[in-house]
Amino acid sequence: MYLTHELKETLTFILAGGQGERLKPLTIQRAKPAVPFGGSYRIIDFTLSNCIHSGLRRIYVLTQYQARSLEEHIRFGWNFLPRRLEQFISVSPPHHATIGQWYKGTADAIAQNIDLLEEDGPKYVLILSGDHIYKMDYGRMLGQHIQSKAKLTIGAVKIPTAEARRFGVFEIDREDRVLSFAEKPKSGAKEIPGQPGYCLGSMGIYIFETKELIRRLRADMAKSDSSHDFGKDVIPAMIREVPVVAHHFIDRDGGVEPYWRDVGTLDAYFEANMDLCSIAPKFNLYDRQWPIYSLWHADPPAKTVFDEAGRRAEVVDSLLSPGVVVSGAKVRRSILSNRVVVQDHAIVEDSILLGGVTIGKGAKVRRAILDKWTQVPDGATVGYDKEADAKRFTLSDSGIVVVPARYPFDGSHTVQPALSGNFPRPGE
Repeated sequence: MYLTHELKETLTFILAGGQGERLKPLTIQRAKPAVPFGGSYRIIDFTLSNCIHSGLRRIYVLTQYQARSLEEHIRFGWNFLPRRLEQFISVSPPHHATIGQWYKGTADAIAQNIDLLEEDGPKYVLILSGDHIYKMDYGRMLGQHIQSKAKLTIGAVKIPTAEARRFGVFEIDREDRVLSFAEKPKSGAKEIPGQPGYCLGSMGIYIFETKELIRRLRADMAKSDSSHDFGKDVIPAMIREVPVVAHHFIDRDGGVEPYWRDVGTLDAYFEANMDLCSIAPKFNLYDRQWPIYSLWHADPPAKTVFDEAGRRAEVVDSLLSPGVVVSGAKVRRSILSNRVVVQDHAIVEDSILLGGVTIGKGAKVRRAILDKWTQVPDGATVGYDKEADAKRFTLSDSGIVVVPARYPFDGSHTVQPALSGNFPRPGE
């Protein structure tokens, strides 16, 4: 279905104000969508890249919690659309001057920006979450929305029923019309026929008819007992009155099991990153037809070098970002972000090192996430003594050690950065 005109008539809102409580300490000073992912990206880059590849060019990013890092990332990395052609990616924080309050829920976030809807006058409104990892052509979903003459279309993905409490779940009929919707149900969800152990979960992706959305938002905001949330309030009311349909997610990579990850917990975040280290990763970062865009740093190529004694570096099943130096060290099944340095005799295994981290000589890191600009002293260990780690750091449910940014390790000897100019850059 050829949708050039319809895509131009679509206004996109990306909800990017998530606090990410379950991702702390990675979200102490940044919003969840701004958390680094996959070495060279931020989580929000995947949703924004989907928009660009889908032909969407009118995008508002609604920020809220700890927004500075996210706003700078978008300002410096996503400012390439020509405004003179009415194309833009614009950051919109809560309107404190007129409303005087933070966003209360997903529906409230759009309601506080209802003036943008009325000024832009789109025919369709696409609402997305800025904190999921996946590839999706939203044009395909818009095509179904138009053909079905629905007032609302919801992106649907298959999830284990055991995880239903984390999502909005729903039932559909044979024509994909939504029969019921429950946001994070406490009891079990209805299984998909013929697929025991699985149910349909909401991807947090909605396409509304604009007039219907405005009417529903005004009605919801007038209710004093509403939580002003799409999943809890707006969608259940719509299902009883107008056509609401489900769009089954189709992965751009064409896998049998479509890849969509909610990286809302430390373990989910760690596992999704580690997926990228597989020999045949389920999520393909190397698709030239669907590149993931981001803020590009002018860092030199990554390199591995011999140590002082002439022993070579060993890097296996790992991702090395620009600016990385591995000097006579061993790196296995790990992701090293920009400007990471691993010095002589160090060992890094099953770990994620974010930008500017330095691992000192002879230090060992295992099953850990190290936030930006942390310097691990020579000979120190992380991930080898659970009791000692628990006293200093955050441990995930599965035992992943998470070291906060610039953590001040004890000891008189500290690592001297191997690269000059290790200073924060915009969006760091």
